[in-house]
Amino acid sequence: MDSAQSKHLKTIEESVAALISRAENSRGLSVGDISSRVTKAVDKYVLKIDSNADRTEIKSFIDGIRGDDLCLVIACERGDEAAWADLVQKFDSTVKSAAYNFCKNKEDAEDLAGSIWAELHGLRVDQAGKKKSKLSYYSGRGSLGGWLRAVTNQLAIDEIRKNKRLVQTEDDREFEILAQDSSENSDFKPVVSLSADPESIFSSESAERDISAALKASIEDLESEDKLILKLYYFDDLNLKDIGAALGFHEATASRKVVRIQNVIRKSVEKYLEKDHGWTKTEIDRTLTENAEKLGLNVESLFRLMIFAVLVQEIFNGGVL
Repeated sequence: MDSAQSKHLKTIEESVAALISRAENSRGLSVGDISSRVTKAVDKYVLKIDSNADRTEIKSFIDGIRGDDLCLVIACERGDEAAWADLVQKFDSTVKSAAYNFCKNKEDAEDLAGSIWAELHGLRVDQAGKKKSKLSYYSGRGSLGGWLRAVTNQLAIDEIRKNKRLVQTEDDREFEILAQDSSENSDFKPVVSLSADPESIFSSESAERDISAALKASIEDLESEDKLILKLYYFDDLNLKDIGAALGFHEATASRKVVRIQNVIRKSVEKYLEKDHGWTKTEIDRTLTENAEKLGLNVESLFRLMIFAVLVQEIFNGGVL
């Protein structure tokens, strides 16, 4: 523990005790069982941003942690079978729903979901003989359901990269046709399975690095509402009608906003590539066209694929959204 963490040790322990007391089911965990996880989160999301953060900021951050979700995850890591059963019962449908976005049929989705649960349970052990599980990355900052969708997406992307293939459902193709025809169409379908690791999209590492950086910067530049729409649309898998209802506008308006945001991102990416990375307009057009054709897509579809991939990575890593 470094000096910044030591300085706030008492505040962290007091706040963790409060977290346990407000949890509906603390799973019998103690302050000692949870404090190390919370300390890592405080370091990553507070102290690394502002090493001079005060007691109030530390306490406010920990007060925002989802106590029940964090206790459930830590109990699972500690081998609590009842906690594991609760986790699967509560979130199996979430994992399967996210898995289905990458698969052509229910059977493949269930196979993918099964492999994801195995990863979460822990397939490997460390040098001390303890299981290594992706659950150890959950900090409690956001909903466990949303985090599990991000994990599912990331693992599915890994599988796609290994298999060198792109899974695309009928809904994706329908969306591409609709997007090209008219942004006014109220039957827009969300793109939920156009996905790939950016590293597998571009053969050149420098091109992948430049485009990925430009995409992240472009998403960062968006207005708060536009970022929220992207998250709801690409990550939370809401349809346009539900997005409109959530934000107070009509479904047709939601469809126009999504298309506008996609266009804004594309123009911004081109601007960043020219300004910050020295690309010419010809290089941009040629690179995007060649790599879209390599995947059997048009350039517009390639952009949606890249936006989705970047969003998955950023949300999973606690990034721009």
